[in-house]
Amino acid sequence: MDQVWLLPPSIRDLVPVGHLSHFVRDTVREELDLSTILSCYGEERGLPPYHPAMMVALLLYGYSRGVYSSRRLAQACEERVDFMAVTAMNRPDFRTIATFRRRHLKALGELFVQVLRLCRKAGLVQLGHVALDGTKVQANASRHKAMSYGRMREAERKLAAEVAAWFARAEATDQAEDAAHGADRRGDEMPDWVADKVARLERLRAAKAALEAEAKLPPPDQDDDGPGPSSGMQKRGMPQRGPDGGPPDRAQRNFTDPDSRLQPTRGGGVLQGYNAQIAVDGAHQVIVAQRLQTSPNDRRGLKPLLTATRRALHRNPREVSADTGFCEEANLAHLARRRIVAYIAPGRARHDGTSSTGKRRWRTAPRVTAMALKLRRAGRRSRYRLRKQIVEPVFGQIKQARGFRQFLLRGLDKVRGEWALICTTHNLLKLAAAS
Repeated sequence: MDQVWLLPPSIRDLVPVGHLSHFVRDTVREELDLSTILSCYGEERGLPPYHPAMMVALLLYGYSRGVYSSRRLAQACEERVDFMAVTAMNRPDFRTIATFRRRHLKALGELFVQVLRLCRKAGLVQLGHVALDGTKVQANASRHKAMSYGRMREAERKLAAEVAAWFARAEATDQAEDAAHGADRRGDEMPDWVADKVARLERLRAAKAALEAEAKLPPPDQDDDGPGPSSGMQKRGMPQRGPDGGPPDRAQRNFTDPDSRLQPTRGGGVLQGYNAQIAVDGAHQVIVAQRLQTSPNDRRGLKPLLTATRRALHRNPREVSADTGFCEEANLAHLARRRIVAYIAPGRARHDGTSSTGKRRWRTAPRVTAMALKLRRAGRRSRYRLRKQIVEPVFGQIKQARGFRQFLLRGLDKVRGEWALICTTHNLLKLAAAS
């Protein structure tokens, strides 16, 4: 331990050749176009910044190892030689890492297409069979920090009465202290517990006003680019309003991340989060398209995912499979226009490969009826069986193997950038395994 080296060791001597850290560093430095990020550093002022390529490589390598927090990344740069191989033994502060990620989040998300094209160049993308699915990811907010409109009205009256009583008591106390100690003496400071209640009342009134303003707007178009309606403001695509035309009592708004929505989960539970969707190529489980929305319903995600796939790779997949959340007449017609063979379950699939609604007939939905009959006739031989073995393992690798179960950032735009970074890391790992 006390041996002094005459010459400093090379980091390549500490991390074996072929390690993932070398691959990520060299790929970022030699293969990715970082001109959008580099163009932000044209003027030299103050201390020279850490090289942006090193910071990008640090983020991608950290995400590939399940290290997402800026503090954990900074700690790893000091303690782990594999991270030192990425940063050339630089030790950026956690604030520097967080600021870099926040500043260049959009550009970092755009690296997804570059890595996807590298995967195609390596022969990992064939677009023979592409499976679509969505998963619910916890937001950086608790559902217990949301409040329904009905409770808001009740809590507002209660808090307002408490605050008024506190101010009246404080005024009486001030007058008594002035009489006892003199008018020039202190003693009129508002207690912290009163200030906290006042701040909570202000936040509650702001959230209540936001719901009331949303209730006055016309129903939004079928567009998932924005946060969409608040939880409880729609039911089965129809707007919900209270008896007075305002928000219904069940409408909710989260105080921590207002863009997040309640997402139903298996087993009848709910979480405060987002609906993250991906399209995965069947050859090597490479993500060919990704998107994120606030609506828990998957059906409007099919067209954007296929459009993003074609925009990135300049061709359509031959086959597409998806679960029942994507099955509707418009989606099946869209796939037919693109001449894509579809395998989308109209109902929950049984273990024998048939659909629980396979014997139903939709008189107003002939394409859905034909799809149910197609899957029922094929049985276990249906190509629909490939869906679970293609797309579900990807969610398992992201959420279980790499431990990404909750977003770190808040707000729809930031969370979309974070999800794009997660998907980019997944493809980068596939590229590294094939190298």
